[in-house]
Amino acid sequence: MHFLDQAKIFVRSGSGGPGAVSFRREKFIEYGGPDGGNGGKGGDIIFEAVAGLNTLIDFRYTQHFRAPRGHGGSGSNRTGAGGDDLVIKVPVGTQVLADDEERTLLADLTKVGERIVFLRGGDGGRGNASYKTSTNRAPRQHGTGWPSDEAWVWLRLKLLADAGLVGLPNAGKSTFINQVTNAQAKVGEYAFTTTRPQLGVVRHKQREFVVADIPGLIAGAAEGAGIGDRFLGHIERCQVLLHLVDANDADVAESYRVVRDELENYGGGLTDKKVIVALNKIDTLDDELIAALSAELEEASGAPVIPISGASGVGVDWVLDQLLEAIGPEASKVSADDEGEDTIEWSPL
Repeated sequence: MHFLDQAKIFVRSGSGGPGAVSFRREKFIEYGGPDGGNGGKGGDIIFEAVAGLNTLIDFRYTQHFRAPRGHGGSGSNRTGAGGDDLVIKVPVGTQVLADDEERTLLADLTKVGERIVFLRGGDGGRGNASYKTSTNRAPRQHGTGWPSDEAWVWLRLKLLADAGLVGLPNAGKSTFINQVTNAQAKVGEYAFTTTRPQLGVVRHKQREFVVADIPGLIAGAAEGAGIGDRFLGHIERCQVLLHLVDANDADVAESYRVVRDELENYGGGLTDKKVIVALNKIDTLDDELIAALSAELEEASGAPVIPISGASGVGVDWVLDQLLEAIGPEASKVSADDEGEDTIEWSPL
């Protein structure tokens, strides 16, 4: 499945159906009169966040969404049928943005099952029966129905993850996520092996959390160098960042500063997040060099450095412990309906 994290679509709600102009003409009924029914309401445009989707690729091939209009009213005071609502299913974490220069945020779907009525369908027009008065006994006017709303919007996906991996290309991020999750990220001995974000679920100490791996950053990524910083939006929602630095780099402190500068240039609050710094690929070094590089990196980052090897698994559990501590306790699973109720001990009687 191809990964696509933004798409432009056209949406239009349904217009209201017209009201009817009708008069009773029944044999043996002395007085007739107007009996035209109202038109039906047009369908709404609804966005719904669903589980099991992590790409917007479907919107590359289907870009126009139009809800059906309401049906017209008819005689005998019959109201026209309403148009069916059009539900557009999107991945959890999808944002709906206006098609303007600022890309104004219109909606943000962050929970499974969350639904918003984005465009409301037009109300149906009034039939001539509703225009009847004591002085206007045979009205022939009717409503044509309220028009529909339409808009071009951008859909932007920001993956929901608890922890995000950052670092230079070939820092070992894909190897690490393959080590701790069931993800099958591509690994290679060249830069930019990862060209799209990867998600993986970590199971550690009877806990689960989601890790996101994004393509590596290089100097000038904010100006489009390399793959650029477009994918940084996928770690904006993370609670903690794991910064991996390759121990084989010529200057580990400079490698750290390059990535931090790009995070600062991007903004989005990334530099304010909790950061865990790890010196990766230590399986290729001796203990003395590991200690020297760790001290150098700790001085540059101002944070404790964890030496690890994503390939052999050395230090990985230590990193996972730190990630769990930074993420914090799991949210309470008690529902709102259960709050305040006394716990009743189970008994077979």
